[in-house]
Amino acid sequence: MGARQDAEDWAGLVRSYAERHGLTYEPVGGLNPKDGPPALCVGGTNRITGQLDEEFWGACCDADEEERGRLFAKAVLPGAVLAKAHMPDLAAVVPAFNVESVERNPEELVLQRVSRKVEFESIDFNRRFLATVPREYDPIALRELFSPGFLDWATGIHNEVDFGINDRQLWFLWRLRERSEAELREALRQAGELFRRLRWELEEHGKATYPPGPWNAGLKAFPA
Repeated sequence: MGARQDAEDWAGLVRSYAERHGLTYEPVGGLNPKDGPPALCVGGTNRITGQLDEEFWGACCDADEEERGRLFAKAVLPGAVLAKAHMPDLAAVVPAFNVESVERNPEELVLQRVSRKVEFESIDFNRRFLATVPREYDPIALRELFSPGFLDWATGIHNEVDFGINDRQLWFLWRLRERSEAELREALRQAGELFRRLRWELEEHGKATYPPGPWNAGLKAFPA
């Protein structure tokens, strides 16, 4: 089976999944209409938008794409999927952070980010992930946000993942072990769990401003 067929099969799988779960599928994600809420995963291939999991609204698209195949039969295939959700209430607490798996290239990551590294009380979490904040932000807010239960959950994910917040958007990257519906579903389930757990942390600190809804997916404006 060639790379082009693999790419067509994956696109068909994502489209079929979206149709069966009431999601919007687009071969390439575009912008929302003028004066509408900002879209998510703009320009992303095989974008699906809507309620991706229980109480989790957002968008998902291909990521870590690579060109594969022979000279006249090349195609672009994803190595990961990226899920995003608008989350301004989280951004009000921690404007930006990254949590990156160190499983692939820990030495390079540490050299690039050591001056912004955030350490947690969980030794296992610190061994598996490199958490950073921009130099202008205080890391204490991130330490306080991640409870022991959250750290245990993240450490127990049985796959290579990264997550964080940027431009008031929560993002979650799941590296594909295979291009299958079960893998896509698990990626969305874990992204939904990240969203729910961070909302619970915000609620615990009295910082949750909005209930989950289509505004997290850029389908409606946030409630006044």
